[in-house]
Amino acid sequence: MLTANEIRDSFVKFFESKGHQIVPSAPMVIKDDPTLMFTNAGMNQFKDIILGNHPAKYKRVTDSQKCLRVSGKHNDLEEVGHDTYHHTMFEMLGNWSFGDYFKKEAISWAYEYLVSVLKLDPKDLYVTVFEGSPSEGISRDDEAAGYWGQFFPEDHIINGNKHDNFWEMGDTGPCGPCSEIHIDSRSAEEKAAVPGRELVNKDHPQVIEIWNLVFMQYNRKADGTLEPLPAKVIDTGMGFERLVRTLQGKTSNYDTDVFQPIIKAIGDLSGKKYGDDEKVDVTMRVVADHIRTIAFSITDGQLPSNAKAGYVIRRILRRAVRYAYTFLGQKQAFMYKLLPVLIENMGGAYPELKAQQALIEKVMKEEEESFLRTLETGIRLLDKTMAETKAAGKTEISGVDAFTLYDTFGFPFDLTELILRENGLTADVKGFEAEMQKQKERARNAAAVETGDWVTLKEGETTFVGYDYTEYETSILRYRQIKQKNQTLYQIVLSDTPFYAESGGQIGDTGVLVSEFETIDIIDTKKENNLPIHIAKKLPEHLEAPMMACVDTDKRAACAANHSCTHLLDEALRQVLGAHVEQKGSLVTPDSLRFDFSHFQKVTPEQIREVEHLVNAKIRENVPLTEYRNLPIEKAKELGAIALFGEKYGDEVRVVQFGSSIEFCGGTHVSATGKIGMVKIISESSVAAGIRRIEAVTGAKVEEMFDTVQDAINDLKALFNNAPDLKAAISKYIEENAGLKKQMEEFMKEKEAAVKNKLIEGAKEINGVKVIQAVLPMPADAVKNIAFQLKGQFPENLFVVIGSVFENKPLLTVTMSDDQVKAGLNAGQLVREAAKLIQGGGGGQPHFATAGGKNPDGLSAAVDKIVSLAGF
Repeated sequence: MLTANEIRDSFVKFFESKGHQIVPSAPMVIKDDPTLMFTNAGMNQFKDIILGNHPAKYKRVTDSQKCLRVSGKHNDLEEVGHDTYHHTMFEMLGNWSFGDYFKKEAISWAYEYLVSVLKLDPKDLYVTVFEGSPSEGISRDDEAAGYWGQFFPEDHIINGNKHDNFWEMGDTGPCGPCSEIHIDSRSAEEKAAVPGRELVNKDHPQVIEIWNLVFMQYNRKADGTLEPLPAKVIDTGMGFERLVRTLQGKTSNYDTDVFQPIIKAIGDLSGKKYGDDEKVDVTMRVVADHIRTIAFSITDGQLPSNAKAGYVIRRILRRAVRYAYTFLGQKQAFMYKLLPVLIENMGGAYPELKAQQALIEKVMKEEEESFLRTLETGIRLLDKTMAETKAAGKTEISGVDAFTLYDTFGFPFDLTELILRENGLTADVKGFEAEMQKQKERARNAAAVETGDWVTLKEGETTFVGYDYTEYETSILRYRQIKQKNQTLYQIVLSDTPFYAESGGQIGDTGVLVSEFETIDIIDTKKENNLPIHIAKKLPEHLEAPMMACVDTDKRAACAANHSCTHLLDEALRQVLGAHVEQKGSLVTPDSLRFDFSHFQKVTPEQIREVEHLVNAKIRENVPLTEYRNLPIEKAKELGAIALFGEKYGDEVRVVQFGSSIEFCGGTHVSATGKIGMVKIISESSVAAGIRRIEAVTGAKVEEMFDTVQDAINDLKALFNNAPDLKAAISKYIEENAGLKKQMEEFMKEKEAAVKNKLIEGAKEINGVKVIQAVLPMPADAVKNIAFQLKGQFPENLFVVIGSVFENKPLLTVTMSDDQVKAGLNAGQLVREAAKLIQGGGGGQPHFATAGGKNPDGLSAAVDKIVSLAGF
């Protein structure tokens, strides 16, 4: 029996023998297509070729592509684990032809591979062809049917409708008929009772589609009409997991060697056995599927987070953790322990898994532990809510309760719904959404801005000239008044502006508008609908006068230095920490810079220093800025420019280059790295799971910091008589201080012993109880030690009350033997009552309690009162 790895290898090798170039899988996480978060089909990486944007490097291509379908129209998440064939992450085997061969070869090679190479019985195979669409003037795909007819009888060739057998990339663009190959894996008895052709595309779990051959031969125009493509495309996709299931004679994808090693490892870790309990089986399938998705996503650069693609991954991970918590009894992180078996089985085909094993393990472990803390609290509260709901004879929990779980305790709503469903309950979705809307309105009101109408002085559009000028002649196009937080401000739109509007992490420029009549301060510049808005506290009196827009050049230069430094830091971090480092956010101000990046652990002081040295070396090299404006995005990619994940770029971009540092960027930068002066990293911290933050200063701010450090060192030297070796002087002082402290402790022990003995000598015997009372000038710790020593020395018939004063703060301390507690005395109650006399309060245990106060003069009376209240 062929293994999964052998099957994958046999597919690409077969098509290699047919003149196809084997290409590696594209990342599962998409970073350069704003329409998709994840690769959800094999054709995604060839989209530009299919659309005609790029020439094909190879006319024939084959690969095994890792895919993820969990959002949008391909949302299979809720089915995953509950059935035998749905997955979040799956592999798609495919072969492509870009203007080379077409239907004849695609069909004959598909048959040859399945029947001649894999030895599948053609009697179990059924194929579908497009039945046609008279309304669009498309006839039945007789061409494909004719080629299939060379291999199958007519009753194995089935007409399919437009939904199943006509593939379209979108509302417009390449499209065409497709031909599916289905396999019937039922028993002989079942096949005899009902022919397989009657179950094709009827969601039968054992009669399933395994391969789809797409024949792109049309281009759909904006008006909906079709025209023939000049270069026809073959795009095929075969579900790898389904193929393996078929070849290994299994009825479930999860019974194959794709998943069984992982499921066995889950059983070993949890002590559960697959096949004994349906809920446990579902959980094992969920975990086995989800571990693959999470590992590959992290490998491809997408860490779990609360936004966009990161939230999808976090949601999948949390779904697996919740199942394991409930049905496998896993109260601690355990999924990350499955990585070795996953890598053992898939690392050969996807070596990136092994290369980034440490990153995957650390991110997963931290995410699991974080969610388990939330889960404990959330499930406890949800259990209580469900019990109350059932007790009230209801089947739906309120939207308010569901929102409280989400808003206060971070419990995802879809998880609440899942747990409710398992317990025969539902949630008030509309009520939840209403609470969510209220929260959004509260947030909006908190930041409410009262905006006036625009007053237009002249028509026109703003031209940004800030890359080349810091002063520029301009005029006001329009303005409006805004009120925010009881402050009146004015937004001004200029015809030409050198002011950089806040974006890309860089704050907006400040400066002035100067005319022959007046000077107006610009306190900030922001973007609104991609339009630079200049914010002022007052309007010019002469609105239509020509004026100069002048940027605060000192602030601009400081911002530019910090922004350029973030680029150098980004590159240096990749060199020191690894290629997994990706920018996750930044803040550039005149005073400092902040840079967030993906990394799985604290950056060590040694690594920080190495990063600093690399950046400062680049600064000393005085590398000149190379700037590319309006560069076609493909040219930018050819340069190797780094783009930020989640950013949407136009057809033309700006690229900033300092030597080997090349990034997409719209910010302002220094003309050469020497103008940065120097960088000093002042802090490194964690922002979120797998996200670290560096804060740094450059230029004059580094000088200021060094001045502060030097002043502190000089002050320290003065304290140590200007010792030439400050470190040795401080070490000597610490050693001497430690010695004196030890002598003091020994002295205090002697003093405590002496005071204790004196207290014993002055004790009174009252009704057979040794009563000790005193007022002492001693610190609280010493009094506590004496009290415990007395209790240890006299385990029976003892009552002690000590009033003490240290640094003018009074303290009452009461202790007694256990037999006095049994007799009804309570130290806590006694000190609480007497503490009123020292204007304080306190408490403690029945056998030992203390109370502090503000009035030392009342201490003796308080001690006497405690003795009196105790009946002595």
